[in-house]
Amino acid sequence: MFLAQEIIRKKRNGQALSKEEIQFFVDGITNNNVSEGQIAAFGMAVYFNDMNMDERVAITTAMRDSGMVLNWDSMNFDGPVVDKHSTGGVGDVISLMLGPMAAACGGYVPMISGRGLGHTGGTLDKFDAIPGYQTEPDSDLFRKVVKEAGVAIIGQTGDLVPADKRFYSIRDNTATVESISLITASILSKKLACGLDALAMDVKVGSGAFMPTYEASEELARSITAVANGAGTKTTALLTDMNQVLASCAGNAVEVREAVDFLTGKYRNPRLYEVTMGLCQEMLMLGGIAANETEARNKLNTVLDNGRAAELFGKMVSGLGGPTDFVEAYDKYLPEASIVRPVFADKTGFAHSMDTRELGLAVVTLGGGRRKPGDALDYSVGLTNVCALGDEINTDKPLAVVHAQSEAAFEEAAAAVKGAIQLSDTQPEKQVEIYKAIRAEDL
Repeated sequence: MFLAQEIIRKKRNGQALSKEEIQFFVDGITNNNVSEGQIAAFGMAVYFNDMNMDERVAITTAMRDSGMVLNWDSMNFDGPVVDKHSTGGVGDVISLMLGPMAAACGGYVPMISGRGLGHTGGTLDKFDAIPGYQTEPDSDLFRKVVKEAGVAIIGQTGDLVPADKRFYSIRDNTATVESISLITASILSKKLACGLDALAMDVKVGSGAFMPTYEASEELARSITAVANGAGTKTTALLTDMNQVLASCAGNAVEVREAVDFLTGKYRNPRLYEVTMGLCQEMLMLGGIAANETEARNKLNTVLDNGRAAELFGKMVSGLGGPTDFVEAYDKYLPEASIVRPVFADKTGFAHSMDTRELGLAVVTLGGGRRKPGDALDYSVGLTNVCALGDEINTDKPLAVVHAQSEAAFEEAAAAVKGAIQLSDTQPEKQVEIYKAIRAEDL
């Protein structure tokens, strides 16, 4: 029998905890045998003294097992169960294309996603812009859509990883969120509870990223790769650029439009394409669907070009309660803002740098994101036609187009866009999309 205060004392003194001690403490978080004050103290002790890799694997698997763990054995899938997770960004619409693309190549993608908070957009909020789409279906419907469409993107159910829900809310209130060990456990416990064979992790770097520096992003990527593989799920992490908006837009309905246009081939933003393909390739290779990057990319381009990926996106949308003709007629269903107007710079030049976080906050201010949990969203607002770094900005080429519901909201967002994008007389060097892949063999 362990005592919670002795486990806290041990970690406070910088000692490593055993798997059994960690399991006891996580059980206490789940069943309320450990108090809020004890959880806060434990979080602070870990924040200052960190955890080694064995401890990180132990807390991740204990949190994973604190609730229901999905098992797909009875579904008789003819392919691997694969998924992707992102640390969050602005204009990061990748999940909407990646899920159907991986499914069209033979994978099964049961994606549990979240809502936006702070400057980053949430995948579930984008789907909420589609009339009828159920982001919280019962488990039978979830499994049925995964089986039939190969992909279903939904929200976290109450019985998945309850320990993380309680622990995270206390960490959020006690300034202990920014611990690599605890971030790793929080992210992976939710993903690994989905019964995955393989996971591709997208860790953002830059002005719109969750982690403050490249070094911190790489440390998180290494931690996630080591812990996930240590817990038995094949995982690769990619460090990807978030020094500019990833898609050509940021918002909810506007990102859904761009995702469908990407899948149907109407328009594919080159940066968005490279990052989406990079993550998809890792999923196919980790899942044994492709032997190498070239084979994976060829398979992915085939399902984009022959319409199979777009077809499965439509099947997922209708399977979860959305319109049956959504892919063909999305304009009929997606809300539109009353003011749609470009923002031009006060001078000409090249887009040289972008405060991506500020652009994300501009979407929040428009009503497209939450200032606090529970806020209602306006799905129609956001930014489109956002310039890319290196673009020549002039009287014909705006910085972005603002979608707003009032003149005052437009003016505020326009000022934020102008303040966030810096111009120069010389064209900057092209930004890379993917800095590095961190695989199990690299650790």
